[in-house]
Amino acid sequence: MIEVKNIKKSFGSLEVLKGINLDIRKGEVVSIVGPSGAGKTTLLQIMGTLDRPDEGTIRINGIEVEKLGQNAMSEFRNKQIGFVFQFHQLLPEFTALENVMMPAYIGGISSREANERAAELLDFMGLSDRASHKPNELSGGEKQRVAVARALMNRPAVIFADEPSGSLDSKNKQELHQLFFDLRDKMGQTSVIVTHDDELAKLTDRTIHMKDGRIVE
Repeated sequence: MIEVKNIKKSFGSLEVLKGINLDIRKGEVVSIVGPSGAGKTTLLQIMGTLDRPDEGTIRINGIEVEKLGQNAMSEFRNKQIGFVFQFHQLLPEFTALENVMMPAYIGGISSREANERAAELLDFMGLSDRASHKPNELSGGEKQRVAVARALMNRPAVIFADEPSGSLDSKNKQELHQLFFDLRDKMGQTSVIVTHDDELAKLTDRTIHMKDGRIVE
């Protein structure tokens, strides 16, 4: 479902990715681990179309994404990719429901359909009673579950998550970790997660180890 072939990326004279090859199957929960500076986040951003490689190809659902123009890339990202970051990045002036609806608005989905879909996702997250609350009225764990619901809004092919539980306490961390596996089991969701959390990495279907810009055994 995701095919990464010989991806290279440099920033100035610093070679961050040195020929990455990786295949990820539909419905897998895959973790990417390694020391700081290994290139994990850069790889995630390139797979998620937030950055472009210097060399190599990436196919998601058969689409060679780095060949897309700017507008086509934005549309592809909106419809096919969901993001979850360490710090939820919810919009503070909007409610939980409105935050979840944002990708649908961007994608041109009707308000009625978006509202129904967002309400269903918040219910799946156990947050129906928090739909009208703004981010400053939610706990850290609730904010991250809203962020996951937002990532799922347009039924993406894959969720890319960068240290999604890094700012959470132990209880909320465990609940968020379990959520990725619930999404796999109940929705067939593919997830790729950069993490320093050994507990999460051990739970995933497969762990990719990176060091100095390469995948290592």
